[in-house]
Amino acid sequence: MAMLIVAAAVFLFLHLIVAGTRLRDAVVGAVGEQAYLGAFSLASVGGIVWLAISYNLAAAQGSAVLWDLGPGVSHMGILVLALAFWLGVPGLLTANPTTVGMEGVAAREDSVAGVLRITRHPFLWSVALWAAFHLAANGDAASAVFFGTFLVLSVCGTFSIDGKKARKMGEAWVSFSRRTSNIPFAAVLAGRTTLKLGELFTWRQLAALIAFLAVLFGHAWAFSASPFPGGWVPF
Repeated sequence: MAMLIVAAAVFLFLHLIVAGTRLRDAVVGAVGEQAYLGAFSLASVGGIVWLAISYNLAAAQGSAVLWDLGPGVSHMGILVLALAFWLGVPGLLTANPTTVGMEGVAAREDSVAGVLRITRHPFLWSVALWAAFHLAANGDAASAVFFGTFLVLSVCGTFSIDGKKARKMGEAWVSFSRRTSNIPFAAVLAGRTTLKLGELFTWRQLAALIAFLAVLFGHAWAFSASPFPGGWVPF
């Protein structure tokens, strides 16, 4: 359990302190953008692997149960995760100024479209949904640290990215951010953008459906836990 806590702390420090503050600007100024991105990518992959290994070890050794919200929460998993995939996969497949190297997209007339009308951070909010559900459904200490780490990172990451892009993009970011929102649906409710249903049911959502079904039916095989009520295992 101690190794899991250390791994979580290092992972959060890497993303929220190193990458999410002006420290990143100083490092980039010293070593260059490409060198920083290469090193950060390797560190991120290493951090995820370390977290996963630490979580599996902690779970195997036995982890104290902190809460049990009952089977009803677990039964909500398919619906919650379907929503997460519907938001996250199209987010990855949509040109977005918040993505590394895509800042120039902000100048395009169609820079706000599809799921970006809901939030300018669709992937991170999908991770937040995934993490929040797993946190609620798995009340042991190891799961609390593991999924809690991703929940904190995904939510706080939206704000740190906004700050980073504002410093880097200047007026282009101001124009883009006025037509979008970090908090899902906030820009729609404020009248700064409008939902267009035709943009929310495209090949991107089809890709999301395919990815969701693959994870849904392969979950028991990959993670030794059935997502279906009653514990049904498809194969």
